[in-house]
Amino acid sequence: LRLAAVLANDTKLIQNFNEDVDIHTKTASEAYDIPLEEVTKLQRRAAKVINFGVLYGMSPHGLSAATGMNFTEAKTFIDQYFTLRAPIRKYIDDTLDKAKTEGYVETYFGRRRPTPDVNSSNFMVREGAKRAAANMPIQGTEADLMKMAMLRVDERLDGLGEQILQVHDSILIECPIENADKVSELLRTTMENIYPELKVKLKVDVSIGKNWGDL
Repeated sequence: LRLAAVLANDTKLIQNFNEDVDIHTKTASEAYDIPLEEVTKLQRRAAKVINFGVLYGMSPHGLSAATGMNFTEAKTFIDQYFTLRAPIRKYIDDTLDKAKTEGYVETYFGRRRPTPDVNSSNFMVREGAKRAAANMPIQGTEADLMKMAMLRVDERLDGLGEQILQVHDSILIECPIENADKVSELLRTTMENIYPELKVKLKVDVSIGKNWGDL
């Protein structure tokens, strides 16, 4: 969502992230037009679902199924959301136009993905391709940043431990227990500062355990 804010140049959302605002509570507050302190857990959950789901083209039906809203409530919420997040709506629309007219979409760093199926005559194929095209620049940029981070972490570990797995936006490192705190801080600082040119702060959570289940 931070990268979506950057790619869409949603300055208000970027500012919220940089001020460490609880973005899901803030979204619910704005969408329901109520004070932050009056947002319920259910309203925050609805905002969280749509904050992430919108990046995958979530429909009113999908939001309804995920939150328990009825269809009308879900559609109203999505409409209100895109009024609040007009830059993201425009970014998604512009990305789909690019996919249709230029035949590709690309990440922040210029890595491209061809998008021939957005013009398919098959509805299911076309809609699936549109969701993938809208999402790829965001998820792809995260993947680019992750690979940059893995390389930098490998350089900085210098025998303290070993990277053994990368999952989505996480890196798993195995190290002697006496190095755990040092490796933890190395991970946090490296990953949060992997590309300072971004307009938005990146935030990393780190946990330590004797096995993966402890994490």
